[in-house]
Amino acid sequence: MKRILTTAGLLFCLASAGAQGKHEVAVRASNYAFVPARIQVVQDDVVKVTFTADDIAHSFTIDEYRIAKRADAGQTVTFEFRADRPGTHRIYCNLANDDRCRRMHGELVVRARD
Repeated sequence: MKRILTTAGLLFCLASAGAQGKHEVAVRASNYAFVPARIQVVQDDVVKVTFTADDIAHSFTIDEYRIAKRADAGQTVTFEFRADRPGTHRIYCNLANDDRCRRMHGELVVRARD
């Protein structure tokens, strides 16, 4: 929740103080697999992913978060998102370079904040 306060004609935007944290993870795509294949975070964590495709182009896709990041062979892509949806979310490669790309799966596990 954000609040807007005015003091002497100045505007201040305050974000509510939460216990969210930051979670950094390096994910490699190689031999038609994600390593690690499972990412575990807590709800509302900001997740920073450094995604590298080692051998051929791959993507890191999570539909529920509208994430579809592509990395070419040898390329690294870094991005962040807020893990605000508790549950287990499928990670997959959405490229059709090879039938084995379609079998690349992982999961993002977002544990509800207590």
